[in-house]
Amino acid sequence: MSNYTTGELAKLAGVTVRTVQYYDSRGILIPSDFSEGGRRLYTERDLQKLKVICYLRGLGLGLNQVAEILEAENAQKVIGLLLEEQKKTLEREVAERREQLDMIADLQREMQSIAEFSIENLSDVAYIMENKKKLRKVYSVILGIGLVLDGLEIGAFIYALMSGNWWPLAGVLVLMLIVLFPIIRYYHKYTVYICPECHEVFKPKMGEFFWSKHTPKTRNLTCPNCGKKSFCVETYGESIGEISLEKEEE
Repeated sequence: MSNYTTGELAKLAGVTVRTVQYYDSRGILIPSDFSEGGRRLYTERDLQKLKVICYLRGLGLGLNQVAEILEAENAQKVIGLLLEEQKKTLEREVAERREQLDMIADLQREMQSIAEFSIENLSDVAYIMENKKKLRKVYSVILGIGLVLDGLEIGAFIYALMSGNWWPLAGVLVLMLIVLFPIIRYYHKYTVYICPECHEVFKPKMGEFFWSKHTPKTRNLTCPNCGKKSFCVETYGESIGEISLEKEEE
């Protein structure tokens, strides 16, 4: 049966001598024997155990978790549970990194559209990026309702053409008019605008909001702070007081 010194064991496992000594001090990899001169000696079984430790550490498991696995009678079940938990942790980390990369890409695109760089502009862009997910949910609700109404309208129109009965189509059109105002109120409730001139965050009155010209990301509004009318950037927001406080904290 082969016996290995600390150096030989470390070389075969691809780790440093200090790592083997550290695992020994933690009670995870205790030598099977000692030489007459007091040198630590490890067996082939110890080598395989060290490789398992290195493999588990490579998966990101902590030493305490590794020790639990090695000491457990039902090691297979323990390692299965720990690996599943580690998998979930890594998946969350990957998702967070992807989200951060998306935010960086969005920020880079927004910065390219800024003619003159300033701290105020960067603050506006950062605030918009932070609220992008919330605004996307608002858009999703509106789009979902719109698709349902469009489906009803198309279905009623086809039915009218085939049957000659136009009353269902008229009913759908009336329904669309009834639903339109609550949708606009919902849209107005959860959106605010940032003035490109003075960087004020404000919520326009319903009338101005409804009749103003707009693009997918902006709306032509008069800023209540500086009085200038321009295309203001749309972002998520319900309470102006809370928004102003958040901007000050940034």
